[in-house]
Amino acid sequence: MDTAAHPPGTRRRLERLIVTRPAPEAQAWADALRAEGWPAQALPLIEIAPPDAEADQATLRHWRAHWTQADAILFVSGAAVTHFFESGVAPARQPPRTRFWAPGPGTARLLAQAIEPLGLSAAHIDSPPIDAAQFDSEHLWPVVSSQVGPGRQVLIVRGTSAQGTAEAGVAGTGRDWLIRQCTAAGAQVQGCVAYARRAPALSAADRAVIDAAATAHSLWLFSSSEALLPLQNLRPAPAWACASALVTHPRIAVAAGQTGFVQICQTRPALADVVRALESGWTRP
Repeated sequence: MDTAAHPPGTRRRLERLIVTRPAPEAQAWADALRAEGWPAQALPLIEIAPPDAEADQATLRHWRAHWTQADAILFVSGAAVTHFFESGVAPARQPPRTRFWAPGPGTARLLAQAIEPLGLSAAHIDSPPIDAAQFDSEHLWPVVSSQVGPGRQVLIVRGTSAQGTAEAGVAGTGRDWLIRQCTAAGAQVQGCVAYARRAPALSAADRAVIDAAATAHSLWLFSSSEALLPLQNLRPAPAWACASALVTHPRIAVAAGQTGFVQICQTRPALADVVRALESGWTRP
């Protein structure tokens, strides 16, 4: 498995680039990559929906009304921000002490937009530095660790996976690690499910795209380990050996290898980083 910044040897011809992010992000990314000259097409392999369980819905309503009780709120993804704030949250009666944590710049940008109606700004948001080696919980922790201690309350806004458990993949594993750090420092950690992640219903056209993209000169862009689950269910591991995967975190690289991808390249998740990885390893049609 090759997890270098780009594939070794000569650059390969790219005929199709499959963007697997949830809708509508997948289409936005595909449009942006096509504008750069890459043959990108959207194939969302994760569906985002409101939480199913009544208990999760009740907890979400509670925290939308009482978010100022938390000293810090970690939003594990952009979807967490969108679904937490989509029905509105109660304004603070006085300047809140609450800090907002984001594992990466995309989530931080959405947070800044979401909290602006509350009279808050990006100055209330903590995230890894823009030049961090990776955007994840491990790189967020050095930024926020001084905020955590006995008597502090940290809220984790997250999703549930297709299996109904805590969100799988990069966000889940890193989030669990962060929870352990907060707990070890004496903080009280609570969870709030803001959305559910599911495998989408694939149409005949979707399956045709998947069949075509299981071949050489095809590249799959994965920003979540969970996007690999539909492919694992459709085809055995050897079927993916000819295609390539471009992943945005080491944990996703491991999942791609388990799915059957052999040529796996890793990059940071920002669009500019993805474009640089493409330019270093592939040629446009």
